[in-house]
Amino acid sequence: MKTFRQLALIGPTASGKTALSIDAAKKLNAHILSLDSLSLYKEIDIASAKPSLEERGDIKHFGVDMLYPNEPFDVSTFIRLYHEVVANCLQEEKNLVIVGGTSFYLKMLIEGISRLPKIDGHTKQQAKLMLHDIQKSYVLLYRLDAEYMSRIEPTDSYRIEKALLIYLQTGLSPTEYFKRNPPQPTITEALPIYRIEVDKQCLRERIALRTKLMLENALIDEVCALEKKYTRTPNCMGAIGVKETLSYLDGIYDKTMLVEKITTNTARLAKRQTTFNTSQFKDVIKGSVEELRQRFDVLVFD
Repeated sequence: MKTFRQLALIGPTASGKTALSIDAAKKLNAHILSLDSLSLYKEIDIASAKPSLEERGDIKHFGVDMLYPNEPFDVSTFIRLYHEVVANCLQEEKNLVIVGGTSFYLKMLIEGISRLPKIDGHTKQQAKLMLHDIQKSYVLLYRLDAEYMSRIEPTDSYRIEKALLIYLQTGLSPTEYFKRNPPQPTITEALPIYRIEVDKQCLRERIALRTKLMLENALIDEVCALEKKYTRTPNCMGAIGVKETLSYLDGIYDKTMLVEKITTNTARLAKRQTTFNTSQFKDVIKGSVEELRQRFDVLVFD
């Protein structure tokens, strides 16, 4: 292999990305890096609609089954994962197909994130004590940096803690810190981005079918097991498919309503994903699954 090559494949949930990415990886001698925030987790197999081991075949997938549901993950972790994947590709003489519905991660790879300060033990302990009164900590940070904190909910303990750590460690408000430490892009070379376009009605029908199959494949049993093992505390327990099933278990929905709620919320997610992809990524190569498959047929990575 003369050079390492990579491409990205984006599109709304249930648009056919999984099958197309595996097909592309086979043709292009590539590994796959998943951009799906729920597929990251072990034991969430049905709700995430992640590719099965049989579907993956001999194509190595990264960003799938990485963490347990109670383990934290953020975009900086994903950036580190990307570097590890590229190193693996270079070692094994493979190219890379980046694919998924959480294309915010792709945007961060291209545009970069600011490097966070190294947090010492004293600062961590100080922040931990202050977070016992999260409302007081939020008010303190809001007075220091209303611009930044206005984008954070008063109950968002994860982001409040990050803002507090930055302030306590550096003495700077988050806004001032990020001004002094601008984002550094991870992917600096041109990255071809392929975007799946799909008719709204067709997508809705695909989502409805997938929801039905999820229930037939024991989604309820999976969510019961997750709740028993991890409680409802982890962020991933609020994901679409999981949260509606928990409401069903609480007696709020019957099974018909459960199917309807998952389908409707997934369709809304697909609409948000389409809006994000359209507004955030320019000069993309777009088309139906079949049109993009034909493009991959003639695309050769040396």
